[in-house]
Amino acid sequence: MLSEAESADISGRILYEDNHLLVFNKRAGEIVQGDKTGDEPLSETLKAFIAGRDGKPGQVFMGVPHRLDRPVSGVTVFAKTSKALERMSELFREGAAHKIYWALSGNLPPKETDTLEDWLLRNEKANKSVIVRPRKDGSMPRDAKLAKLVYRHIGDTDRYHLIEVELLTGRHHQIRCQLAGIGCPIKGDLKYGAPRSNPDGGISLHARSIRFVHPVRKEEMTVTAPLPSSWKGLESFDNQ
Repeated sequence: MLSEAESADISGRILYEDNHLLVFNKRAGEIVQGDKTGDEPLSETLKAFIAGRDGKPGQVFMGVPHRLDRPVSGVTVFAKTSKALERMSELFREGAAHKIYWALSGNLPPKETDTLEDWLLRNEKANKSVIVRPRKDGSMPRDAKLAKLVYRHIGDTDRYHLIEVELLTGRHHQIRCQLAGIGCPIKGDLKYGAPRSNPDGGISLHARSIRFVHPVRKEEMTVTAPLPSSWKGLESFDNQ
């Protein structure tokens, strides 16, 4: 049972909801699905919220068609029915969801806008991806996957640079790894070269918006998440 304050917090972070979907503004540090830490995931918290709000005596369904890394904030899509989960999962697998991220870096990107194409190799043990180069014979290491994104430098604060990223592929830690590869590690991301951590333990990478076709109504929709309150000096960009 959620407290009144917890329920109010959850309610205030729901970006969109209907009978099929719930789109939520995740905070850095929250987990979407259960993991080895044993911490309660958002999927369970949202089940408890809906059960209490709607007075549902039975089990609430809350499917997870995609995930955000724990230190990342922003738009997260949940499915309230098995049909919506199946269709949204297929949509994400096919790359039919248009995802935009915003990131803060202490370093200015080398170009105002550019397309990055790298081959990434995932190190499961270290939970990290690295950029790899072709061998002498031109072949790529086994299990390396092509990663593509488009970035755009869109603003600045006194100390940081705001970078917009459009994902063209969905690889493990792709944005974190590829921005670090051009000398722009994300603020707070110690794993990929940032000089210091953020106070909340998260990183300054925010899933800003997502555009997709509704799995039942078949209408195109776009959902945008406001920036975290800790992103000081960027309030004017939140209206873009």
